[in-house]
Amino acid sequence: MRVFVAGATGAIGSPLIAQLLEKGHHVIALTRSLEKAQTLAQQGVEPAIADVFDADAVQAAISRAQPDVVIEQLTSLPKTYTNESMQAAAALNDRIRREGGANVLKASLAAGVRRYLMQSIGFWAVPGAGLADEETPLALDASPAVADGTRTVNELEHRLLTTPNIEGIVLRYGFFYGPGTWYAPDGDVAQQVRQQQFPIIGNGEGVWSWIHIEDAAAATVAAVDRGNSGIYLIADDRPLEVRVWLSAYAQWLNTLPPPHVSVEQALRISGADAVYYGTQMRGVSNAKAKRELNFQARPLEWMVNAAVARIS
Repeated sequence: MRVFVAGATGAIGSPLIAQLLEKGHHVIALTRSLEKAQTLAQQGVEPAIADVFDADAVQAAISRAQPDVVIEQLTSLPKTYTNESMQAAAALNDRIRREGGANVLKASLAAGVRRYLMQSIGFWAVPGAGLADEETPLALDASPAVADGTRTVNELEHRLLTTPNIEGIVLRYGFFYGPGTWYAPDGDVAQQVRQQQFPIIGNGEGVWSWIHIEDAAAATVAAVDRGNSGIYLIADDRPLEVRVWLSAYAQWLNTLPPPHVSVEQALRISGADAVYYGTQMRGVSNAKAKRELNFQARPLEWMVNAAVARIS
């Protein structure tokens, strides 16, 4: 199939393109950079040069490509994971997803694309007992930044899933780890953990769902071929409380255990969003993806040999 990828140069872009090519798909990738276009061409990808905010240019690029499937992976996230950097990046990230995504979707419809996959977020389910699934509402009343994010995600998902004449598939990914991510050994979070700047908040009961970027790419490729319209949660088999995964992560990095801070301290120092992530986050179930996409995820890298009984 002819597969058009918007957002091919992000963390998931490289493994996604490699796996699409390996499966024999003809890949066309959107970029506004001539330098990146040359790199893509060297990888066996057909580059399409356009600014995602230029609706006419995007429509012309997708019309020329005549893809069977479009994969939208548009984001603009910082290399550092701090409150300050995330807030600074929020406006552009929101714009690229709303406005850029709207341009790609409109152009896809005009070109007669039959299937459209969109990146979404799999760790913003409303807090509660047990694992969330695809029917669980998003946390629209969470901490300020999370609530803003969930409202945006809710709108973008609704936009795609209610668009007629196209098969819309939403892929809600867990937290990315692996090469090029914040959680890689050379990533920003790893550096914060080494510097004792990423604490366990309160009892550390927030539950995080993870996905290696290679596994996220594999699930996306599977959805290209056999996904059904609707939402899929793409995460590994074992959501983990912060107190468990963060302690094991520090151990894996061969550094000191993370410090503990109270909820009150965290509210004062890091704000309500950090408390939400540290104490209220809800894990998700990947049962639907396993059932319909034959999805399989590797165990979280730093948990494989962790002394879980000692750190739980």
